[in-house]
Amino acid sequence: MRFQLLGPLSIAHGPETVVLKPSKPTSLLAALLLHPGAVVSTGYLLRAVWDEEPPATARAALQTCVLRLRRLFAKYGISATTIEAVPGGYRMRNDTETLDLVLFRLLTAQARAAAGTDGELYRLREALSLWHGQPLANVASRMLQRDAVPALEQERLRVLERICDLELAAGNCHQVLVDLYESARRHPVRERFTEQLIEALYRTGRQAEALAEYRTVRDRLREELGVDPGPGLRRLELAILRAEELGPAVRGEGFAELPSRQEPSAVTGPVPPGGSGAGAGSGAAQPGRTGAPVAPGGGVAPVRGFAGREADLRAMALRLTDADGPRLVVVSGAPGIGKSALARQSAYEVRDAFPGGVRVVDLARPDGGALDVEEARELLPGPDGGGRRLLLLDNAAGAGQVLPLLSGTGDASVLVTSRRGLAAVVATHGGAVHRLDVLGPGEAHRLLAGLVGAERIGAEEAAARELAAVCGHFPLALRIAAGRLLTRPGLSVADCAAWLAEDPPARLALAEDPRMSVPDVFGQAVSVLPPPLRETFLRVGSLDPAEGLCAAGSETVLEQLVEAGMLEDGPPGQPYRIHAFLRVYARWLARDGEDAAATTSLTR
Repeated sequence: MRFQLLGPLSIAHGPETVVLKPSKPTSLLAALLLHPGAVVSTGYLLRAVWDEEPPATARAALQTCVLRLRRLFAKYGISATTIEAVPGGYRMRNDTETLDLVLFRLLTAQARAAAGTDGELYRLREALSLWHGQPLANVASRMLQRDAVPALEQERLRVLERICDLELAAGNCHQVLVDLYESARRHPVRERFTEQLIEALYRTGRQAEALAEYRTVRDRLREELGVDPGPGLRRLELAILRAEELGPAVRGEGFAELPSRQEPSAVTGPVPPGGSGAGAGSGAAQPGRTGAPVAPGGGVAPVRGFAGREADLRAMALRLTDADGPRLVVVSGAPGIGKSALARQSAYEVRDAFPGGVRVVDLARPDGGALDVEEARELLPGPDGGGRRLLLLDNAAGAGQVLPLLSGTGDASVLVTSRRGLAAVVATHGGAVHRLDVLGPGEAHRLLAGLVGAERIGAEEAAARELAAVCGHFPLALRIAAGRLLTRPGLSVADCAAWLAEDPPARLALAEDPRMSVPDVFGQAVSVLPPPLRETFLRVGSLDPAEGLCAAGSETVLEQLVEAGMLEDGPPGQPYRIHAFLRVYARWLARDGEDAAATTSLTR
């Protein structure tokens, strides 16, 4: 059972959530829950329930409201002593298990303690996921609506601002645009959201839109409040008008210290150092997701927490820096296997070989869809005559997206990441394909240790190996499992592994971020397959691993699944293989479809 304040006041009881009707007992309950564990005076409660005009019998009526709440609690197995009568008023003792507000504040406190690491972002996203609408929307108390609701909303906005700062610092400008558009529109006088939106637009090559946003908020502030934009916005406008390159976005010290009119983080600051926070997973919060130029000679940042892949990094470095080597290198592989992380880390490590700079262009939309060719062309940097350049085209959807762009890359070396092998691109332009496999057991262990902490992982070595196996040694799945451990300090590695093992494809997901969800990332990859390929992929899950995959479909279809990143070339005698974790996902997806069909037939 849990009381929920971060939305309409409700009681969650098992799978059922009961939204309370507006009433005096509901206002009383809200007033008590807003002060968990504290004695709330009778006078305060009277004002919360009756505002400024309590009747002469208000104290007796307050006791009646308490009795009505206790009867309501009894329906859901909640003890009547949950509301304690104490000298001077009443008290409710709530904790993280029984009140979402307590859990929200604990997670934000943990985020402050983890400032500067990826644990901060995990905890903030977990905290934000607890919100499910306008707080206390069904509470009629004018006093609480006037005093308590704005304070709660400020807590949420501070968290959202900090999340957007961290995403910008990670280079995830495209992904954060949706949140920033909505926040800037809903809170036009909260200048920090507008600063972040303008920064994200400029970093993705949309200078005209960035300036239009600045002028819109400038005019609104002058007309409605008679003030000019703050210094942060003015400096950002000047940088755009001068076409200046923004320095790497800065993570900052923590969301609690961020004022609403903060100086823009893009103006100065070092590249965020590599550390133990991110990892080698695809879809991670990583630096460099921008179409805007970065600093010449290596402004691309290292991937935080990158672990393993030593042989891959060596091979990539040789290919990219060889003067006579391929001008085009494709990194391909299954969804969630760490293509983007490897490419970005490789680009960072060889940056000194490219005096003309390293540029990164993300070809994916925030929702996982693909940019069209014209949108992608707008993000390509023009030649600047600064020497040999490296251009990273990240998350390419296929040859049809990449081929038209290559004519606009000049003499730059081009590194492309894609689930697809892009055979048509390599066949027409030459180049090399680097096919990425899952992490080895040792690499997976080092990634977990870097993300969660060597001491915690080292204390449960066997359980950590089991956790890595449950995740199929997929970087994406390992990062999600690490995120769960980071946001639950009391959870043992063994318990986490056991819980995930019961239903890995469904449970390997972090709330509020589809990029950190196996069902979303793998599901998007399957959804774009033509129907014959989808059906063959689902059949693969039902086959015995020892049988081989040729029984699943024709050679033509299986070859197309290899090209799509869903199958791999196999050993002699078995020309095709599938990663064990993808097989588990295919089986789960097929079973999920069967369950849905059975439910539909029963309800007809």
